[in-house]
Amino acid sequence: MNNPPNKDSNQGSELKFNQGDENDIKVLLFKYLKFWPLILISVLIGLVAAFFFNRYSTPIYRVESTVIVIDDKPKLGSDLFEASGLFTNKSNVDNEIGILTSYSMAEEALEDLNLNVLYFTEGVFASRQLHGSVPIFVEVDWKHAQLVGGKLKLEIIDQNSFTLSVEDEGFIIFHPNDPFNKSTLKNPVKFDRTFKFGELIQGDNFKFKVENFSGLNGDKIFFQLKDTQSLALQYQNLISVSALNKQSSILTLAIQTPVKGIGEDYLNKLMEMYLARELKEKNKEAENTILFIQNQLSGITDSLTFFENRLEKYRSENRIFDLSKEGTQIFERLQDLEKEKSQTEMNLRIYETLENYLNNDQVDDLMAPSIMGAADPLLNALVINLSELQAERIRLSSNYSAETPALKEIASRIESTKRALRENVRSAIRNTNNILGDYKSRIGMIEREINSLPETERKLLGIQRQFSINENIYIYLLEKRAEAEILRASNMPKNQILDLARAKSGPISPKPQRNLMFGFMLGFILPIGFISFRHFLNTKVEDPRDLERRLNVPLIGVIGRNTTNDDLPVLNSPRSSVTESFRGLRADMSYLAANKEKITLLFTSSVSGEGKTFASVNMASVYSLMGKKTVLIGLDLRKPKIAEGFGLTNDVGISTCLSTNKPWREVVMSSGFENLDVILSGPIPPNPAELLLQDYFKEIMKEVKEEYDVVVLDCPPVGLVSETKELFQYSDVNFFVFRQGYSERENFAVLNNLVEKGGVKKVYAVFNDAHVERGYGYGYGYGYGYGDSYGYHDVQKKSWWKKSVKKIKGSRG
Repeated sequence: MNNPPNKDSNQGSELKFNQGDENDIKVLLFKYLKFWPLILISVLIGLVAAFFFNRYSTPIYRVESTVIVIDDKPKLGSDLFEASGLFTNKSNVDNEIGILTSYSMAEEALEDLNLNVLYFTEGVFASRQLHGSVPIFVEVDWKHAQLVGGKLKLEIIDQNSFTLSVEDEGFIIFHPNDPFNKSTLKNPVKFDRTFKFGELIQGDNFKFKVENFSGLNGDKIFFQLKDTQSLALQYQNLISVSALNKQSSILTLAIQTPVKGIGEDYLNKLMEMYLARELKEKNKEAENTILFIQNQLSGITDSLTFFENRLEKYRSENRIFDLSKEGTQIFERLQDLEKEKSQTEMNLRIYETLENYLNNDQVDDLMAPSIMGAADPLLNALVINLSELQAERIRLSSNYSAETPALKEIASRIESTKRALRENVRSAIRNTNNILGDYKSRIGMIEREINSLPETERKLLGIQRQFSINENIYIYLLEKRAEAEILRASNMPKNQILDLARAKSGPISPKPQRNLMFGFMLGFILPIGFISFRHFLNTKVEDPRDLERRLNVPLIGVIGRNTTNDDLPVLNSPRSSVTESFRGLRADMSYLAANKEKITLLFTSSVSGEGKTFASVNMASVYSLMGKKTVLIGLDLRKPKIAEGFGLTNDVGISTCLSTNKPWREVVMSSGFENLDVILSGPIPPNPAELLLQDYFKEIMKEVKEEYDVVVLDCPPVGLVSETKELFQYSDVNFFVFRQGYSERENFAVLNNLVEKGGVKKVYAVFNDAHVERGYGYGYGYGYGYGDSYGYHDVQKKSWWKKSVKKIKGSRG
């Protein structure tokens, strides 16, 4: 039931309606619910798309392995270096990460894995890569130019033959002599021929043969050739290496791959090659030592043989086999000194060799003096540290440029270590020469004692002395060579594999639940966003609240959409919802004109097409049904429409009276309904504005008001013509009609200016053609909408899909 408006006599009955506390969220929800079929369809499409994405996307697995990095380098001034950050554990771990992710490591690992040929089976929507039990094997001659990158299709005809076809633009030419300089083909590759299994397939840009292991007739297999260089770059980018935390030296190697077996094989091979490279670097020191000893042995062996033969010859010629007791004592003392002197001379040669290597920048050939018995801990530590730094620089240089901070830091450390090593080597050479001088002095004293011996014994002692010196050196070198070989054989990588590569239980991509949720959210958000965007761009009046918020006059009523296909629903369809709207509007009017027996109503709008004529005709009809003597006057002389609704002709009307001074009663027509007369606008005059400003029109209006209880004026749009403003003087209540989805919001200013600047009073807004949705409405209580849910009115039924299509096509937001 409608709430009566409050009357304010000073301001022309300004109205305030009891609207209740309408929840804005609920209103917004209702606006979107009008489009629930669109939202539902969009959500279903999103879910179906997510399902197919999950079903046909290639699964991606994460394969992981772990390795521990052990830093066993000698600590040189550890406190100072650790404070400067040069020899920290983090620096060592970062360098090992750089090595593991280097191109050279990837290339070494791939050379042993035979991943240069990839095999696929094609599905309806996606291909699947094969690994392990592949029914065929393609043997490629990589010394020949090859077509890489594109896929070749192989279809098995029988156990002896197959068809090879290709039609792909993705091929490039691999040149074995210049593997990094690949060339593109000028024309697409097109090929379709039959071959025998085991037959050599050769051309200018390909050379391979195919073997059949377990393929069946009709099997279709695709294969793709990839050169090692491209694969190495690909896997270098795929692998990730990270420490467990900032202080940890345990590294996690991970790779994402569509084939678990390939990822596991690659990581295991990468770790194997990583440890093998480390072991190779450690063995290099022992190999350098063995090479040095071998060079020394080659000279000593000749000398030893020479003096052995000379000793036997002298004994035979002089028939002397043993020294006297005195000579034996002298020889034993001399032999001990000579042995110590020989070892010192060997140390001197080692130091001189180190100095020569440093001067010639042959750091790769360095060996630790300790291996040869030179007991100098600082010197040994410097040599080992320099060798490892050099090896580290070589490994990192394969992955980084010389300008990177890591390589610059290592280069700086190498130079500082070499300077320290040179100083220590020079100091060791000086000290060794001093020791040799002392040995020579002591040996000289013993040699003077030898002069007291007989000449024959003296010569025998001299020969035996030279033989003993070379024999001791020879034995010493053999011992050191054996020690170096044992060291090489017992070398083990300091770093260790903790966990072999293993794929996680399930694929990391696609994630079915996440994708379904994403599809649902996308399907939900897109239509909401589309509707909101259309609403944002929409400049039409869509909601009665727009009028309440932006108009300076009250909203008196809402007229529902006319679904009767009749311009006179009040007269012809009394049970329709739109008829009830006009009854509600009339009820509100009873409060606006409670003390008046006669009343004049004026209907206008901002532009044509907003429903002012429809509203005026049916408002007049409502009063006529009450038994009020009512007349409807058409004052829209430019675009008259009243005649159409009543089935009349517009031959005569108000324009006839005003242009010919014809009495107005002669142009009054019966509407065909009781208590309702019509004065049409008449023929369209050339000067409508001037006609309505005549004094005769004032007389007509005076007489009409005296004759009828209710006078309804259908006036032209106030936003388009000027004469409407002059017609407000004849009305008691003025209605400004806005049409949902048609009236522009900018026309609010027309009505506001009319009231504020034009001085027009008793103006009320009417919201026309409101679209009432089943089960809910605007809830204003303005005289319509409360009967729909209870079956009181005759409502034209529409299927939900017709309503949805109409909304999608015709909605403005």
